[in-house]
Amino acid sequence: MWVFPLAAAVVALAFAAALGRRFARSRRIHLALWCGALLMYAVASLAVAAGAAAGWNESLFEVYWILGAVLNVPLLAAGEVHLLGRAWVLDLLVWVALAFVFAYTIAVTRGAPVDPAALAERLPSGKEVFGDGSAAHRLPQLISIPSYLILVVGAAWSAWRVRGRPDLRERFIGTLLVVAGATITAAAGSAFAAVGNLPAFSLALLAGVAVMFVGFLRATRSRPTHERRELPAH
Repeated sequence: MWVFPLAAAVVALAFAAALGRRFARSRRIHLALWCGALLMYAVASLAVAAGAAAGWNESLFEVYWILGAVLNVPLLAAGEVHLLGRAWVLDLLVWVALAFVFAYTIAVTRGAPVDPAALAERLPSGKEVFGDGSAAHRLPQLISIPSYLILVVGAAWSAWRVRGRPDLRERFIGTLLVVAGATITAAAGSAFAAVGNLPAFSLALLAGVAVMFVGFLRATRSRPTHERRELPAH
């Protein structure tokens, strides 16, 4: 089962590279944030691959938990807010929120007691590793779920604004695919992780990031010159 999370890491790195190239050309902050989120996704997927292949340890699980289960989703959501927002006050609030979320997540996870017996599972669950209801176990519910909702609402709003425009059909479809990919990872992936189903979780990791990448490529696909027009400002 290590092959699928390894493939997910490769796709995530390719996705991050595409975002990084676009950021280098445009210097738009949301692209940098999304690039960072995909790099986190790649490292977390590599941690899953390593755990599946050679067994888990405390450090490996913490990397997976911090980068995969918690922090990459707030970065995606922050990028969406930067894309849609224009007020400097909103940007400041986003950076302050990110700083707090990062510091809190790392401090709570690194300081949490770990059950070594739970790490012997093929796919340890946060509930068993950290303890049911512990602060570390609750991090995804406290941080990832609200961040996912922000991402989905923002992307849905972006898709709604370009609905019905033939020249922006690829952007509309691509945005919906990004939402679908994020949902595969957030909903299906989290559900399979909670019950320790490594095969299904590994496939969800790969499917989710692959669908998001396809969506991004479609949403940013160049159109023939005679079809181009000024895109609506986000």
